Amino acid sequence: MSLRYALLSLLTGQPKTGYEIGKAFESSVGHVWHAADSQIYPELRRMEADGLLDCTEQAKGRTTRKVYAVSAAGERALRDWLSAPDRPVRSRDPQYLRAAYLEWADPAAARAQLEEYVRHYTEQRDLLRRTRDSLLDRSHPVLAARLARLPAEQHEAVVAFKAFAYAGMIRQAEEQVAWAREGLTLIDELERSGVYATAD
Repeated sequence: MSLRYALLSLLTGQPKTGYEIGKAFESSVGHVWHAADSQIYPELRRMEADGLLDCTEQAKGRTTRKVYAVSAAGERALRDWLSAPDRPVRSRDPQYLRAAYLEWADPAAARAQLEEYVRHYTEQRDLLRRTRDSLLDRSHPVLAARLARLPAEQHEAVVAFKAFAYAGMIRQAEEQVAWAREGLTLIDELERSGVYATAD
């Protein structure tokens, strides 16, 4: 998935300024596709040049701001992307590479690393749960803006698919927490058996 499809997905809800896109990105599509502002703004300009976005300028005080909206070509591109079969990408996750060679690390360092994974993915799981709940009760601001622009008969499907995506991410975070805790247990067992000790 490229950044442009994440931006197209976000902007189907309602037109936004670059600043509004940056703020909304982190609390919505940013959970599945992370991007910094330094990536978002250049991509918005490229998408406008490619005809995927319409851009209007609005006066705000002494300055003007650009408001981006999905063009007809952008809607077609998003539909085409969603209709095309997708194959999962091969993983390049450094935490599993590290885990495979933890015998080279001091047990205390290995333990600290896995404890950090537990902390990180527990926080991530809790954030995803809160977001999913705000989607289900329709209080999430990005979702609320999207639903306000759509016919009522489409609302259930919109909410259901968003909640489905978050359910998958929650499950992944829970698995990561469980995996890291198994690693901590493994370190304890190996230390007790004397086969894993602090390096000299």
